[in-house]
Formats: sequence, structure tokens, C-alpha cells
Amino acid sequence: MTLVSENGTWTERDGGLERTIEFEGFRDAIGFVDRLADLAESENHHPDIAISYRRVTIRWTTHSAGGITDRDRELAARTDELL
Repeated sequence: MTLVSENGTWTERDGGLERTIEFEGFRDAIGFVDRLADLAESENHHPDIAISYRRVTIRWTTHSAGGITDRDRELAARTDELL
């Protein structure tokens, strides 16, 4: 998997942590999303994910808490490790 570009940081936006990552191709993006789905399932905490060709946007938030929690920050850091 090859990253084309990513900002390396998470942005707090509208009560969530967001990050957009661009991969070399569609299959690379989907492979990353598959690994992220495994993480989310194992933690029973699921991000919003938007896929647009080779660009993936992830958004961690805790709806029941009305915004960002320590768990969201932890899972954002663990998402970075998947790269």
C-alpha cells in the first residue's frame, strides 16, 4: 500500500475527529478500510467512513456522548498505526 498524501493530523470538526488520506489507488484505499473495519469491530466502536476513489475520510465521534471522547482519540491514534 502506498500513500499519495495525507496531512498527518486529525482535525476537530463538528464534534468529531476527522482525517482524509489519499492512497495510490482504489484497492489500496479499500485495503485500508478493511483493516479499519477490523479494528472498529474488535472495539465495538465504529467511525463514519467516506470513500471517494482513492481518498478515504474517517470521522471518529461518540454519538451517545455528543462529541469526542478519550476513546475516539485512542482509536484515531490506532487508526494511524494501520497506515
